[in-house]
Amino acid sequence: MSNSSRALVPIEKKLPSLRRKKRKKGDAFALVEKDVFLRDRAMVRRYLPDILGKVLARVWIDVDFHDLFSEDPQRTLEDNGVHLPDNMYLEFQKPDSDRPRIVVYEQKPNSKFKVRVFYLQLVMMAGR
Repeated sequence: MSNSSRALVPIEKKLPSLRRKKRKKGDAFALVEKDVFLRDRAMVRRYLPDILGKVLARVWIDVDFHDLFSEDPQRTLEDNGVHLPDNMYLEFQKPDSDRPRIVVYEQKPNSKFKVRVFYLQLVMMAGR
């Protein structure tokens, strides 16, 4: 068996799975260092875009995380220490495309209407 890799340092192709594992301090792939409880719309608008940016990056490179987040984005965030207010929820749109999007909605109690708070979308750009 020959090794055709020319890497100086071997790289593990698959990232560690998130299933049933607790977050470790200093984990390079952690979304947050400690549990974050976003209490209202202002906190969500201030802190969640950075966290969801990490989510999109992780979705791009980690198949297990992608599967978990596609199945239940809210629970995946909570399992990783990010807690949203009860009146807010996420939708993971275009999960199998090159430009997945996460949309954050707010829905008032006893209302059928939802308001989009913001969205993040992965966009690849190249330059020369």
